[in-house]
This record gives sequence, structure tokens and C-alpha cells, in this order.
Amino acid sequence: MAKKNKSMKQNESQDILTGSSDASQEMNTSSDSTISEGIGTASEASDNVKECGSGESPCTPEKTASEPTVEQLQAALSTERDRVLRLSAEFENYKKRSSREMADFRKFANEMVLKQLLTVVDNLERAIASAAQNDVNFKAQAQTGVKQNSDGQDSCIVQGVEMTYKDIIKLFEAFNVKPVEAQGKPFDPVFHQAINHQESDQYPDNTVIAELQKGYLLHDRLLRPSMVVVSKAVSKNEAISNNE
Repeated sequence: MAKKNKSMKQNESQDILTGSSDASQEMNTSSDSTISEGIGTASEASDNVKECGSGESPCTPEKTASEPTVEQLQAALSTERDRVLRLSAEFENYKKRSSREMADFRKFANEMVLKQLLTVVDNLERAIASAAQNDVNFKAQAQTGVKQNSDGQDSCIVQGVEMTYKDIIKLFEAFNVKPVEAQGKPFDPVFHQAINHQESDQYPDNTVIAELQKGYLLHDRLLRPSMVVVSKAVSKNEAISNNE
């Protein structure tokens, strides 16, 4: 009985040794296969690096997929070039527009002052016209033997008024203020303001026959329209009655 138990223990120990040797063989086989698989994977990765590398820096498939292509870079460059050209054109237009606005401001900066001076010019013209009429009356009275003691004094005043008027007209010329041509011209509602219509057979219809107040231009802009009397054709009934 003791011999039998001893033989059974020996068989069990042999089985254990045999199992452990088989397990070790399996582990060795598994580790060998794992190592061979790792070596294969590493070799494949190195092949990929060699294929996509250009000698400067290694690249991986993920990195290659994220980088833009040449066509995409060219399209982006073209878009940026168009944007820069558009901004440059807009800036050039802005500079030209600003230059025009500054030029207009300099040309018409004194418009309100010059417009106020027009009233002074009107009064001086009336004074000179009145003095000329008085001179005509004086000559007529001199022929009849009536003496005027204030002739010399009045003459000095008229000369002073005329000098002042000439100075203002020179000032107007310096600032490009010019009178509007109205007398004998066709009526133009842009430059003329009709105060009255008068029938006339000496002028064509719709013609300025009298100028009551001068109009002026500042450069090419109307500073004040001319106040005028405009002709109109004589009616047929009046023409017949006049002929009779």
C-alpha cells in the first residue's frame, strides 16, 4: 500500500513538471510571436517614414493627412491677394474722395461772407447810380443858370464811393466771384429769377429785357440768382389794335 502511494506521488510530480514545461514552451512561443509582430510593425512604420519623409523631418500618416495640399495653399494665396487688392483700391478711392472734399471746402469756405458782401455792393451801385443821376441834373440846372455850391463836396463823396466799390470788385475777382450775364440773354431758371413778365416786340419771347439785381457765381456754384424782367410775345389782339 505504501509503495502504491509513493508511485502515485511520483506520477503526479511528473505530470506537474510536464505541465510546467508545456506552459513555459507556450509562453516562449507567445513571446516570440509578440516580439516578431512588434518587429514587423516597427519595420512597417519605418517603411512609412521612409516613403513620406523628404530628408528634412519624419512624417506620419496622421500628419500627412492634416497638412494642406498645394492646390489649397494656392487657392488661399489667391483669395488673400484679391482681398489685399480690394482694400488697396478702396483706400485709393477714399484718398481721392477726401482730396475732392478738401478742395471743395477750400473753394467755398468763404461763401457766406461773400454772400453778405453782395448787399454792400448793391448799395454802392445804387449810390453811384444816384450820383450819376444827380450829376445829370446838375448839368441841366447849370445850363439854366442855377448855381450849386456843394458840387466839389459831392464829387469827393462820389469818388470815395466809387473807389470802395472797385476795391470790393477786386476782392470778388480774387475769390473767383463773377457776375451772372443776364441782360439780353435767354431766360435760364438756374441762374435767373423772374420778377415780372413784360410784353415786348423788340425782344424774342422768354428773353431777359431788364436786370433789377445782379446775380453772382462763386467758381461754378451759384452764389445769388439775378432778379430779372422777362419778355413775352405780344398778343395778336394788341398787335392788330396797334396796327390800326
